[in-house]
Amino acid sequence: MPDATSKKRPAKFKAEPGRPAVVRRADAAHFPGSSVHASLANEIGLRIVRGDYPPGTILPNEAKWSETFDVSRSAVREAIKMLMAKSLLASRPKIGSWVEPKERWNLLDRDVLAWYATSPDREVFLRTVQEFRHIIEPEASAFAAMRRTDEQMAEISLACREMGEATNLPERTRADTRFHLAILRASGNDLLVPLGVLIESALDHLFQFVTRETSDQRRAQALHEAIEKNIRLQRPAAARAAVHRLLANTDDVIGRSRR
Repeated sequence: MPDATSKKRPAKFKAEPGRPAVVRRADAAHFPGSSVHASLANEIGLRIVRGDYPPGTILPNEAKWSETFDVSRSAVREAIKMLMAKSLLASRPKIGSWVEPKERWNLLDRDVLAWYATSPDREVFLRTVQEFRHIIEPEASAFAAMRRTDEQMAEISLACREMGEATNLPERTRADTRFHLAILRASGNDLLVPLGVLIESALDHLFQFVTRETSDQRRAQALHEAIEKNIRLQRPAAARAAVHRLLANTDDVIGRSRR
């Protein structure tokens, strides 16, 4: 994950343009290949997480949602069920559906993380992801240096090299995410692997933001290469220290983005 010495955005890293929405609203989200009820669930979920419907809000009934989005009531019902499964909503007969308190939301759900990442509290989201990384990644890298197999090392090295060779934001972000997930796998701790997969979406959003905010891609690459080198040479203490340097620099990029 990159670091920076300025906020200037390099021209070669540009976000891909958005696509039109599935539902018939100009501000609706678009989810290619998804069904009507899944698209509707994404649209309502995004509105909940970004604060359009605060916790405790009673949501419109099926008929109103159906009219608003020009979809069937059955699609609305399925969308509500999806959001209840993510603990964003609760429902009761004769009352309807309401937004649950934030502490009950399943923030490890990939969709909820994606909505959270685009909410107005983006800085809070970024710092939350960073705190998680401070807790997990230094020790995971140290364990990877002690336990990694040759195959796992090859995966880490390949992702690191592809970061350096990337020519656009999506390529670099994907390689960056693969690099960090590969380290979690190489740590040899069975609990870290599914945890890494769960936060993959959060890492993607974080890396996209930080890459856009930095102009010093060579420094960012060097920080990642230091981690790769120390894991490859099986130096756990040095790998841990290299991750701390990377995270500290990323914290600095996030902090400067507020100015």
